[in-house]
Amino acid sequence: MTEPIFDVQGLGYKNGKNQILHDMTVQIAKGANLTIAGPSGSGKSTFLRLLATLLTPTSGTVMFNGKDQSTYPKPLYRQQVSYCFQQPTLFGETVRDNLAFPFEIRGQNFDEQKALAALDSVELTAEMLDQPIIELSGGEKQRVALVRNLLFKPQVLLLDEISAGLDVDTKGVVHRLIQSYRESGVTVLSVTHDETEIAAADDLLRIRDGRIEVPTHE
Repeated sequence: MTEPIFDVQGLGYKNGKNQILHDMTVQIAKGANLTIAGPSGSGKSTFLRLLATLLTPTSGTVMFNGKDQSTYPKPLYRQQVSYCFQQPTLFGETVRDNLAFPFEIRGQNFDEQKALAALDSVELTAEMLDQPIIELSGGEKQRVALVRNLLFKPQVLLLDEISAGLDVDTKGVVHRLIQSYRESGVTVLSVTHDETEIAAADDLLRIRDGRIEVPTHE
């Protein structure tokens, strides 16, 4: 049996006196396309943030490729386990500033052609590269944030309701890009409330009241 990319055992998370996640145990296979659903406030985003090391478990363990996630240097871990926020966070002044960042943290020179190809993959023009980020629409910001995460292919892509609030056309662009990475072997975990996305899920994990309900395999 192939070793899972994530082996989650007894995972719990407490914020002050509020127990948000309770004793969650699940294994996620390499190359999985896992959709995570459940009511608002059930702990879906908290679970994703724990996998991303944006939060630290208060009980239990998360193993990534057979090693406790806490043993990895966070910058290296986050290059392999890439988290996309529901509300895209851009920085600097221009799109170029954002797309240069993944090269900078790897000590590499900025590859403008690679950046332009990334923009083209989400139907953004070459002129967009030097566009001030304050001039971007919400859909444009989400696409820039997504390709920033994917300029260097991660092992895992964690998507926290990234299609929420996008128009139909932009959703289609985003879904096509993510599908291309799935097909290249990237493990994708997606939190969503979108009933269409839930209905189309390859694997579905439901979380309710901070507990895993029943994973179903279609």
